[in-house]
Amino acid sequence: MTPFAKQDKAFYTTLLKITIPIALQNLISASLNMIDTLMIGQLGENEIAAVGLANEIFFLLNLFLFGICSGTGIFVAQFWGKGDIKNIRRVVGLSLLCGFGLAGIFTFIALALPELALGVFTKDLMVVKLGSSYLGIVGLSYVMTAVTYAYSFALRNTAQPKIPMGISAIAVLTNAVFNYLLIFGKLGLPAMGVEGAALATVIARGLELCLILLVVYKYDLPAAVRLTDVFNISPGFVKTFFKTTVPVILNEGLWALGVTTYSVIFARMGTGVVAAVNIAATVERMAMVFFIGMSHACAFMVGNAIGAGDEEQAVSYAKRLAVVGPVTALLAGLVVVGFSGNIISLFRVSDMVRVNARSVLIAAALVMPVRTFNWINIVGVLRGGGDTRFSLFIDATAVWCVGVPLGYVLGLAMQCSIGFVYPMVIFSEQLYKGILGVKRLVSRKWINDLSQLPQD
Repeated sequence: MTPFAKQDKAFYTTLLKITIPIALQNLISASLNMIDTLMIGQLGENEIAAVGLANEIFFLLNLFLFGICSGTGIFVAQFWGKGDIKNIRRVVGLSLLCGFGLAGIFTFIALALPELALGVFTKDLMVVKLGSSYLGIVGLSYVMTAVTYAYSFALRNTAQPKIPMGISAIAVLTNAVFNYLLIFGKLGLPAMGVEGAALATVIARGLELCLILLVVYKYDLPAAVRLTDVFNISPGFVKTFFKTTVPVILNEGLWALGVTTYSVIFARMGTGVVAAVNIAATVERMAMVFFIGMSHACAFMVGNAIGAGDEEQAVSYAKRLAVVGPVTALLAGLVVVGFSGNIISLFRVSDMVRVNARSVLIAAALVMPVRTFNWINIVGVLRGGGDTRFSLFIDATAVWCVGVPLGYVLGLAMQCSIGFVYPMVIFSEQLYKGILGVKRLVSRKWINDLSQLPQD
């Protein structure tokens, strides 16, 4: 076997070892959303729209948490490359504190101000009423989710992605069972409708949290944070942490607010539009799980290489993944387009919603190669290399200077159909990201060895 063949084998072995468990975990999570949507879809379009809009609150929280955990993951991956367990636990401790505080705010909104929050998206009183009853229960799961995220990301970035994957599988199975029992009232339980779906989510999240804490602390894994790790942190370490992490949090936050603004625009276009976009988005998330996993694997591989002092290896990983990802995504997108009609037919909705949902899904599928490059480049390469400020610039300007203005003009001012608005918005935004991203990738300005920064 030649040296190049050995390098290829090592590259793909490492890539798949990290990508597949993360992709499976993402698939499990996407399946959870799919199961929710399919079951709730049997109740009607108002119920689909209500749960879809209520989940926009969680989507916003989810992206903030993703920002915190991704920022933490940059440090964890590089410290893991140096074998520095002490500092891994320090940054995970900071991640837990930030996530817990943020989730507390969202829990208050969900439990105390659900109608006000949903009123931002729609004026349909029935949708607001149904969504509020869902939020009033599912909000109890937010803090549990924040804690689980912190440990899951830490495990992924210490080469142990199979643990959160297995635990998520158990949680999704639990959720699916309780969804069926509580939504439709089986085995003598009351038929709770959307409230049953919310309660099933809370039960599943609680089990997920208990299991991950049990495994992490029973086996004393690198993510096993103690109180001494949290409180024994110097101001210099905190400054170093937030200097890199805050741009990631702002990145996800601004992007999340932008995506939420899209939801507001779509909701003002009609309840049927919300249902169509929610259906297509659920399917798209399932189609993208492997590539999102690949972006996390890229961040791990790039961060490890930089932490170990091998910048050329990091560059090699970045360039190869920037090609492998989009090519694979092109094939996946064509499959989604081919089966789009069959997929949409699974949902019990009106013909107009079905037509709109298929149009949105086809547009999302065709842009998958560019979206995959952007995921790998921004989440994997730039963040893995500690280039968080430029990542913030790309994502924030793409949404707020390209996507949102275009969506407002076409969807609300010109009142174009969703079958035209969605493709125009998504193609324009992703193309803009891709052009800026390619320039940054080849510049090599994204390489930053954070493990060498002063920690005390």
